[in-house]
Amino acid sequence: MAFNDIERKKLQKALDAFVERRRPPMPKRSQLDFSYNLSGHHVELVEIRPQWDDASIICRRPYARATYVRTQNIWKIFWQRASLKWNGYDPVPTASSIEGFLKAVEEDPYGCFYG
Repeated sequence: MAFNDIERKKLQKALDAFVERRRPPMPKRSQLDFSYNLSGHHVELVEIRPQWDDASIICRRPYARATYVRTQNIWKIFWQRASLKWNGYDPVPTASSIEGFLKAVEEDPYGCFYG
């Protein structure tokens, strides 16, 4: 079962605040911006930038994912390798809340999310 309306609003509020903290100043947003996708039981943090060889093509690349496991009441945290495969994030494999997931992404001790 997907998130209900109350859960979705809570997630959107936390994600909007996180994205707003990470976004560059307005003049730079045409070169780099951040957003998120929320679907099913997945939350993906997305980097938005022009394609390297054609600035008219805008690429949306997910770099972090959390999947909510309702039966265990936890969020599993994943990062995307260069092979485009999602791998569990070893330093913090799970979080008890969306805020815990966002904190793990922000701290990023292994440099998996932001290099």
